[in-house]
Amino acid sequence: MNNQLKGVAVGAGYFAPFHLDAWQRLPGVTIMALCDTDITKAQTLARQFGIQRAYTDVAEMLLREQPDFIDIITPPQTHDSIVELAVQVGADIICQKPVAPTLAEAQQIVSLTERTDVRLMIHENFRFQPWYRAIRQLLNDQAIGDKLFSINCRTRLGDGWQPTAYLSRQPYFRTMPQLLVHETGIHFIDTFRFLAGEVDQVYASLTKRNDAIVGEDSGQVFFVFQGGATAIWDASRFNEPNYANPRYTFGEMTLDGNGGTIRLYPDGRLTVQPLGRAEVSHTYLHEDRGFAGDCVLATQRHFIDCLLSGEPFETSGRVYLTNLLVQEAIYQSAKEGRVVSVGL
Repeated sequence: MNNQLKGVAVGAGYFAPFHLDAWQRLPGVTIMALCDTDITKAQTLARQFGIQRAYTDVAEMLLREQPDFIDIITPPQTHDSIVELAVQVGADIICQKPVAPTLAEAQQIVSLTERTDVRLMIHENFRFQPWYRAIRQLLNDQAIGDKLFSINCRTRLGDGWQPTAYLSRQPYFRTMPQLLVHETGIHFIDTFRFLAGEVDQVYASLTKRNDAIVGEDSGQVFFVFQGGATAIWDASRFNEPNYANPRYTFGEMTLDGNGGTIRLYPDGRLTVQPLGRAEVSHTYLHEDRGFAGDCVLATQRHFIDCLLSGEPFETSGRVYLTNLLVQEAIYQSAKEGRVVSVGL
């Protein structure tokens, strides 16, 4: 593979501009074509980002363009067929989450790519948000000791209380049978694993507060990690936060260790408070650009770097299946009202 990578993208919906903007800013990468079932949307977005060609048929685009990789930015129920087409032409894949509507379908997608030379990375961008990279480094440096006790994360998005909730941005959210955990919580499952290691047990209480949608929109999830730490994710898409931009950090977080506390504030500010000392700000680079601290750019840079180096993806398909096992345990716990072991 040469250092100038040719890519194509499929999907011209709400989140596509974040991807295309990031590709445009990555050196050595060119997106040659964009595909969407709505040709007008595809052509409009292609013109906006200087993409040469627009298609309505993924198979035709792949055969004509012969890309090094494909970026899948479509709803989860479309992923399996697109992955099959990409495998046929040997294009590596970066695919938005959720990977598939069910764990079984996600496992099939991963197995298909593993039987070939095609590499699959899931576009899980939360762990690439700059504050979580900084927190991980602080933990590595034992800024709050050598033992992590707990993570407490509170998310209030306030975009789901209206009768018309989600229609303007991602209307398919309204009919998803599983919403809060499947669509939003999966980010925090992955982030918690990034910060605290593998999950041993979960206990969850989930509820629906907006009768205009199908799936759950609020809940609390308690995690126990194999290393002994615990975490709480207290989340609602229905109720509103008291800060200006809930989609910057998607909440606030406190991490306690045997040597002190790390705090993430909704504006991206990080502080460290060693035991017996005052809370002090931790300086690191973050900016309100793109999506959530420009994490899409960081995610896609990781994908390209690993394609070129041959190093494994942090969120490869196989690794990402563990997030889905945790997700399944959460839904089982909420349904049965008991603690569920993840069984890793």
